[in-house]
Amino acid sequence: MPTVLLVEDEDNVRLLYQQELEERGYEVICAADGKAAVELAQRAAPDVVIMDINLPEKMDGIESMSRILSQNKDIPVIINTGYSEYQDNFMSWAADAYILKSSDVGPLIDAVEDALRRRASSQPD
Repeated sequence: MPTVLLVEDEDNVRLLYQQELEERGYEVICAADGKAAVELAQRAAPDVVIMDINLPEKMDGIESMSRILSQNKDIPVIINTGYSEYQDNFMSWAADAYILKSSDVGPLIDAVEDALRRRASSQPD
Protein backbone atom coordinates (compact mmCIF):
# COMPACT_ATOMS: atom_id res chain seq x y z
CA MET A 1 0.00 0.00 0.00
CA PRO A 2 1.55 3.33 -1.05
CA THR A 3 2.29 5.90 1.65
CA VAL A 4 1.19 9.50 1.19
CA LEU A 5 2.64 12.34 3.25
CA LEU A 6 -0.14 14.92 3.52
CA VAL A 7 1.09 18.37 4.56
CA GLU A 8 -1.85 20.63 5.36
CA ASP A 9 -2.32 23.12 8.19
CA GLU A 10 -6.12 23.38 7.96
CA ASP A 11 -7.57 20.61 10.14
CA ASN A 12 -10.83 20.19 8.22
CA VAL A 13 -9.07 19.96 4.85
CA ARG A 14 -6.43 17.57 6.22
CA LEU A 15 -9.10 15.29 7.70
CA LEU A 16 -11.16 15.28 4.49
CA TYR A 17 -8.16 14.42 2.32
CA GLN A 18 -6.85 11.84 4.78
CA GLN A 19 -10.21 10.07 4.91
CA GLU A 20 -10.62 10.05 1.12
CA LEU A 21 -7.08 8.75 0.56
CA GLU A 22 -7.42 6.04 3.20
CA GLU A 23 -10.73 4.91 1.69
CA ARG A 24 -8.82 4.35 -1.56
CA GLY A 25 -6.23 2.17 0.18
CA TYR A 26 -3.42 4.63 0.82
CA GLU A 27 -1.52 4.81 4.08
CA VAL A 28 -1.60 8.49 5.05
CA ILE A 29 0.80 10.25 7.39
CA CYS A 30 0.05 13.88 8.19
CA ALA A 31 1.96 17.01 9.07
CA ALA A 32 0.48 20.41 9.89
CA ASP A 33 3.67 22.43 9.30
CA GLY A 34 6.81 22.38 7.18
CA LYS A 35 9.24 21.32 9.88
CA ALA A 36 7.15 18.27 10.79
CA ALA A 37 6.81 17.44 7.08
CA VAL A 38 10.57 17.35 6.57
CA GLU A 39 11.05 15.17 9.64
CA LEU A 40 8.27 12.76 8.63
CA ALA A 41 9.57 12.50 5.07
CA GLN A 42 13.00 11.57 6.38
CA ARG A 43 11.65 8.93 8.78
CA ALA A 44 8.81 7.44 6.76
CA ALA A 45 10.09 7.69 3.15
CA PRO A 46 6.64 8.31 1.61
CA ASP A 47 5.82 7.33 -1.95
CA VAL A 48 4.27 10.73 -2.70
CA VAL A 49 3.89 14.09 -0.92
CA ILE A 50 0.87 16.38 -1.04
CA MET A 51 2.10 19.84 0.01
CA ASP A 52 0.24 23.01 0.88
CA ILE A 53 2.22 26.17 0.07
CA ASN A 54 0.97 28.41 2.87
CA LEU A 55 2.06 26.76 6.11
CA PRO A 56 2.45 28.12 9.65
CA GLU A 57 5.69 28.53 11.55
CA LYS A 58 8.89 29.52 9.80
CA MET A 59 8.98 27.03 6.94
CA ASP A 60 6.50 27.37 4.08
CA GLY A 61 5.58 24.63 1.65
CA ILE A 62 8.15 25.62 -0.97
CA GLU A 63 11.04 25.46 1.49
CA SER A 64 9.69 22.21 2.95
CA MET A 65 9.42 20.70 -0.52
CA SER A 66 12.97 21.79 -1.33
CA ARG A 67 14.32 20.15 1.82
CA ILE A 68 12.36 16.95 1.23
CA LEU A 69 13.60 16.74 -2.36
CA SER A 70 17.18 17.36 -1.23
CA GLN A 71 16.85 14.19 0.89
CA ASN A 72 15.20 12.16 -1.90
CA LYS A 73 14.81 13.72 -5.33
CA ASP A 74 12.63 10.83 -6.53
CA ILE A 75 9.63 11.55 -4.28
CA PRO A 76 6.80 13.03 -6.35
CA VAL A 77 5.40 16.22 -4.83
CA ILE A 78 1.91 17.53 -5.55
CA ILE A 79 1.29 21.12 -4.57
CA ASN A 80 -2.23 21.53 -3.21
CA THR A 81 -3.15 25.12 -2.49
CA GLY A 82 -5.92 27.67 -2.64
CA TYR A 83 -3.74 30.13 -4.56
CA SER A 84 -4.18 29.84 -8.32
CA GLU A 85 -1.64 32.61 -9.02
CA TYR A 86 1.28 30.27 -8.29
CA GLN A 87 0.26 27.72 -10.92
CA ASP A 88 2.75 28.99 -13.49
CA ASN A 89 5.64 28.50 -11.03
CA PHE A 90 5.09 24.94 -9.86
CA MET A 91 7.45 23.27 -12.34
CA SER A 92 10.28 25.64 -11.43
CA TRP A 93 9.74 24.52 -7.84
CA ALA A 94 10.30 20.88 -8.94
CA ALA A 95 6.73 19.86 -8.15
CA ASP A 96 5.06 17.12 -10.17
CA ALA A 97 1.55 18.61 -10.14
CA TYR A 98 -0.39 21.64 -8.97
CA ILE A 99 -3.95 21.16 -7.71
CA LEU A 100 -6.26 23.84 -6.35
CA LYS A 101 -7.84 23.00 -3.00
CA SER A 102 -11.42 21.86 -3.26
CA SER A 103 -13.93 19.69 -1.46
CA ASP A 104 -13.94 17.65 -4.70
CA VAL A 105 -10.93 15.42 -4.06
CA GLY A 106 -11.14 13.73 -7.46
CA PRO A 107 -8.42 15.85 -9.12
CA LEU A 108 -6.13 15.33 -6.13
CA ILE A 109 -6.64 11.54 -6.17
CA ASP A 110 -6.00 11.54 -9.94
CA ALA A 111 -2.76 13.48 -9.40
CA VAL A 112 -1.62 11.03 -6.70
CA GLU A 113 -2.33 8.02 -8.91
CA ASP A 114 -0.62 9.64 -11.89
CA ALA A 115 2.47 10.54 -9.82
CA LEU A 116 2.71 6.99 -8.48
CA ARG A 117 2.37 5.51 -12.00
CA ARG A 118 5.11 7.78 -13.33
CA ARG A 119 7.35 6.95 -10.38
CA ALA A 120 6.83 3.20 -10.87
CA SER A 121 7.53 3.39 -14.59
CA SER A 122 10.74 5.36 -14.07
CA GLN A 123 12.26 2.95 -11.55
CA PRO A 124 14.50 0.18 -12.84
CA ASP A 125 13.21 -3.38 -12.71
